Formats: sequence, C-alpha cells, structure tokens
Amino acid sequence: MALNPQYEEIGKGFVTQYYALFDDSTQRPTLVNLYNAELSFMTFEGQQIQGAAKILEKLQSLTFQNISRVLTAVDSQPMFDGGVLINVLGRLQCDDDPPHAYSQTFVLKPIGTSFFCAHDIFRLNIHNTA
Repeated sequence: MALNPQYEEIGKGFVTQYYALFDDSTQRPTLVNLYNAELSFMTFEGQQIQGAAKILEKLQSLTFQNISRVLTAVDSQPMFDGGVLINVLGRLQCDDDPPHAYSQTFVLKPIGTSFFCAHDIFRLNIHNTA
C-alpha cells in the first residue's frame, strides 16, 4: 500500500469529527464506531485498554458534564500502510476545573474505503515536580 496523499485532510477531518462526538455527552457513545472491536488500543492517562467495548466503557466512565477545548495544533503524517498518524496539542477545561494542556495521538488504519482508530493515546500535560 502507498502513502496516502490526503493524510492532512484525513487527520483534520478525523479530529474534528472525534471531538464533536466526544464533547457532546449525548453523542459520546457513538465513538465506539470509530474503533475496531478487537484491534484498537487506547492509553488514557497511562491506563491501557483494548477493544471497542472496553474503550467505550472507559469513555462512559468519565464524570465531567461539560467540556470546552481549544486546539493549538493538529499534525498528521502518512504511514506506509496507507494509515495516518495524528498528533493533537490543545487545552481543555472540564466543568469548573482549571484549563489544562493535553496531547492526544491517533493512528488511523485503512479498512476498505474508510479508516478505524487503531491507537489512541491521551495525556493531560500536568507535571508533578518535587
């Protein structure tokens, strides 16, 4: 498979769709459709999760009611298997918590004429210093 020349459009489109669904608590359960039942992995604040059902379980366990976010950068790279690597840098605020910087990395893998999210790594950029 060759490098996908539309990797930047795909990356930005995926991020827009993902956060539109994630940030709307009524739409959040539909994120399960972006992951593969067995092959998808998520690392959420260091916790490893595999499979769409377990990923959805984690997403539904989040307790905040409101979220607002500002995207600083969305960087994408083509992968040699036709996939797309996406790195997001931004800031988010949940409920009355202070805003926090975060980073999130996605790896999209081709499946037919579409993609699924094979890897998803999320981390708040909070540094505990002594």
